[in-house]
Amino acid sequence: MSLADLVAGVIFVALNAYAVLGGADFGGGVWDLLALGPRKARQRELIAEAIGPVWEANHVWLILAIVLLFTCFPPAFARLGTRLHIPLSLVLIGIVLRGSAFTFWRYGADEEQRNWGMVFAIASLMTPLLLGTTAGAIASGAVGDGGWGSGDFYGTYVAPWLNPFALSVGMFALIAFAFLAAVYLTLEARDREVREDFRRRALASGVGLFLAAVVVLLLSLNRAPRVREGLIFAAWAVPLHLLTAAAAITALVALWARRWRVARVAAAAQVSLILWGWALSQYPYILPPDLSIANAAAPAATLRLVLAALVAGAVLLLPSLYYLFRIFKMGNPSSVNRHP
Repeated sequence: MSLADLVAGVIFVALNAYAVLGGADFGGGVWDLLALGPRKARQRELIAEAIGPVWEANHVWLILAIVLLFTCFPPAFARLGTRLHIPLSLVLIGIVLRGSAFTFWRYGADEEQRNWGMVFAIASLMTPLLLGTTAGAIASGAVGDGGWGSGDFYGTYVAPWLNPFALSVGMFALIAFAFLAAVYLTLEARDREVREDFRRRALASGVGLFLAAVVVLLLSLNRAPRVREGLIFAAWAVPLHLLTAAAAITALVALWARRWRVARVAAAAQVSLILWGWALSQYPYILPPDLSIANAAAPAATLRLVLAALVAGAVLLLPSLYYLFRIFKMGNPSSVNRHP
């Protein structure tokens, strides 16, 4: 494994962490928007309590991935920032609006909280949809110099992401984040009735995730043939699919049996395995079909310095994050152990 491969792996680990942590925060916003029934106020209160202590810390992983990308793979960063500037700018706006709205929603005046809560929920819906759409554009090869497009403004800057395949990946990401959030909230809930609400939503979104995956696979036949071939014919494909299926079934069975902690681990593993399937299917390209990890990498001296800085930073970051989650999550006085 080269230095460039190692740094690319670190970037994807950061994206993986952002998906299973920050993604669940976005999913919480989706369920806030879809809160229904006589317990909707309690559902929203639980979502706010679960997100509040950690949502800012979860963005560390996205920031790490972006910094590593523009430092270690500048041609890839430049191409993404140019050709996908529309969805990426909207993602940035969504993240900023979501964070600001969450603060005003939780701590603003009563008459303003409803409006800010709606902004928070809509931004939580828009941002993961656009993040997934961006991933779909990358997987399709439309961002590469050999990608499809007419060469005019629409063909260069709009068509790569505003198409059925990329949008299906965006919908898949949205459902995956909603699934993670619902599973996590079953463990966070102290109220048995609210926990059952999110259990049902987790089961429904878990089934929806499978259906969304089928749609993505079907649309990839014409739009992302390289990724599709990797996911079907590569030597690692069958073991990966078996592991993913096992994680998905374990998550659903655990939810059915009300084994909340098992469901949480299995759901996070399922989403992680799906992400790694995407990464492996387009390896060794960072932006298929023409920009490989090796060709886009910065000089070896830069990569060595970055890896050294990563090791030094991890010494501070990882214990701090562990301490944060230990205080606000592991010590959660949930009634899980007092109710079946």
